[in-house]
This record gives sequence, structure tokens and C-alpha cells, in this order.
Amino acid sequence: MTSLARRIAPLGAAVLTSPRTRELRRWIAERQRRLRGAPHRVLYFHQVDDPYSHLAAQALGALCERYAIELAPRLVGPPPDEAAPERARLEAFARRDAADVAPGYGLVFPAEAAAPDPEAVACATRVLAAAQDRDAFASVAVRVGSALWSRDRAALDAVAREVGTADASAALAAGNRERARRGHYLGAMLHYGGEWYWGVDRLHFLERRLRALGALRPGADAEPIAPRPDPAKTPIGGGGKVALEFYASLRSPYTYIAMERTCALAERYGVDLVLRPVLPMVMRGLPVPSAKRLYITLDTKREAEDAGVAFGRVCDPVGRPVERGFSLYPHACSVGKGAAYLLAFARAAFAEGIDTGTDAGLRLVAARAGLDWQQARVDLDRAGWRDELERNRAQLLALGLWGVPSYRVLGGGRPDYTTWGQDRLWRVEQEIRRRIAAPPPGGGAR
Repeated sequence: MTSLARRIAPLGAAVLTSPRTRELRRWIAERQRRLRGAPHRVLYFHQVDDPYSHLAAQALGALCERYAIELAPRLVGPPPDEAAPERARLEAFARRDAADVAPGYGLVFPAEAAAPDPEAVACATRVLAAAQDRDAFASVAVRVGSALWSRDRAALDAVAREVGTADASAALAAGNRERARRGHYLGAMLHYGGEWYWGVDRLHFLERRLRALGALRPGADAEPIAPRPDPAKTPIGGGGKVALEFYASLRSPYTYIAMERTCALAERYGVDLVLRPVLPMVMRGLPVPSAKRLYITLDTKREAEDAGVAFGRVCDPVGRPVERGFSLYPHACSVGKGAAYLLAFARAAFAEGIDTGTDAGLRLVAARAGLDWQQARVDLDRAGWRDELERNRAQLLALGLWGVPSYRVLGGGRPDYTTWGQDRLWRVEQEIRRRIAAPPPGGGAR
């Protein structure tokens, strides 16, 4: 990226992520809907063998009961290879993660679920193809998913006899085309008025929008169907030394909006925070297609607003800026400023539009992190920093993870807990609470 492009890019990103831009898009979509006399139409893209789609299906009935919407289901296949570069790890993690978070959302997914049998998946898809245009799609999808993930072929066959089956190839092809045309790649996605919402984890954003449009049915419960659980309701557990490993990247917007909250979480409970930075995915040879980048940017903005974190003026630090930034990380750690430095760098890149690839940008980052620039610049571009990041990457993969931000909670007399995603901080906090005897008065970092 040229220096001119790096100066202009933050302005474009700021416009793209601006709440005003979002409200304008929503206003246009609503005006078009009203001019057509159309209902509030929510598209739902269901991937039969996707654990998150099974969780989402369990919330569809309540969504239709509470809101005056027309639900339009679509069947889709797995994401394309470029959007799922670590497919085996993604599928294994999704099964484990769905079982992990389901109780918090009041949903059901079997623990230790294995990959479903391909022939059963094909049968389930044929059943849902037959039910796709029926009002009962949501309830059928739940029954089909329950049978599929519990490996209960008799139950699946019973649903097939009751509902019937249809050729799924045309339905899948049409669903895949529409999903791609509208700019996405995953299953469990809800689409309304030009915006995407990922399953139960982002359902509250869609509900908030529907309520603002007056789509809540008279007398219906206005509370979110699947609110993000409150970790403070988890009782304090046994006790013992607890550590929190935080796998972070300097180019991940999700990591950035989790950084300050992660550090505050560790301080609040007095647990040891262990930073394990890794190179960005794209610099590790893992592709990030444009549709994925766009969705992540817009989704990060919504999540950042809810978390009270500034985000939007983005000067992408991919490539040399990240490399130069990491070359100063060992020095920052040597003076006890590792976390402050990573946060200052990420905030500059993702909230302030600062070109972190320049000496001026890095000097500002260093100052905000409390580093002496004259001392720090001695280590700028010095070799050797890659070794630690490579060890962290290898350990991340050994945990069955690959993306950031990822977490591992250790100690407290319980097995290690691992998860991925800034939207899993509530689970990380739950695990910490289950392991510590009591938080130190007023927090107390160590």
C-alpha cells in the first residue's frame, strides 16, 4: 500500500463504519420496503451440518412469535475453502464451542458430538429441502438437527416419513448463490435489510433493529431471545493459582476490541495474564477473502460499540508495519510494558488511523505505551522476534485453535479451558470465576 493510500484508507474506513452510514443504509432499506409494501423479511441461511445453524434454528421459533416478520429459509453448504482455510479445525472447534455455549443461551447441543455421518447429512438436507417453504421450517430444522447431532438415525427417518423429502441439489445451489450474491460465506446467518447477523451470537443486534422499526408484536416479550450471558452469575469456585493465556495479533480487529477488556478481566480477578502474540493469519499464508474482511469490519464496529471501544479509523498494518511493530515487542516486555504496547499499537491502527509502519507512527505508539523511544528504537527491525511468535503459533495449533483472539485458562484445580473469539469473553470469565477462591479486594494485578 502506497503512503497516499495509507493516508486515505482511514477516511474510507471511517465512512464505511460510521453509525451515520449504517443508519443511512437502514433508512434506504426501510424506505424501499415500505414503497413495495413488503413485510419485514428475514432471510435465514441454514447449513445442515453446522453446529451454529442448529443453535440458530432453536431461536427461530421465538423470533417469529415475537416479531412481525416473514422468515425466508435458505439451505446452504459449507463455506468455500478461501473462507475456511483451517476447515478441519473449524469444524471440530464449532462442535465443541456449540456445546460449550449452548447452556448459557438456554439452548441444547450434545457434548462430545462427533462429525455427523455424511449419508445422514444428505437425508437431513432432503428433509429440510421439503420443509423449506413451509411455516414449520424452524421446528423441523430443530428436530432434524437434534436427530443428526445425537446420531439418532431412527428419529431422523421418522421425521423424513412425516415431513417427506425433496431433491436438495437445486435448493443448495440456489441458497449458495444467494448467500454469495449478498456477500457472505457462512451458515447460521440471518440477513435483513442489507445487514448480516451471525446466529444466536448476533441475534440481539437484529432484535434491536426490529424493535426500533416497531416490528415487535403487541404484548410480546421485549427482552432479547438469547442475551449474552452474565458471567457474574457464576459462583466463585474452589481456589488456587489461575493463569490466562491470551493469543493476540496486531492485525486482528476482533483482537483489538478484546485487548483492553482482557487485560481488565485479568486484573479484576488477580489472575496471571500471559501474552502469546502470533502473526496475522494472512501473513501465515491463510487467505482472508474480501467478503470476509468486509463482514468482519462491520461486525467489529457493532461489537465495539456495545463494548464501549473506539473503532473505525483503520490503517491496516498488514506486512511491514506488523513486522516492525513486533520487532519492538521484546523491548516492551523487558520493561514490563508488553500489554500496554500491543494495545497502543492496535488502537492506533484500528481506532485512530495512524500509519504504524512509519517511524513517526511507532514513536507515538511507544510513547503511549510508556516506552522511551530513544531506548526502544535500538531494537527496531532487530531480528529474533519471530521465534517467540512461531512458538506461540505452534502451541495455538496444538490446542486445536488457529485464529485470534484465543484464550486458555489454566489452574484452579480444573482441566485447561480453551476457546476462540472476543465474543467468548463471558465464557472465559465464567471459567476464571469457577477456579478462583475470591477476587482480591479492588482487583489487584500481579
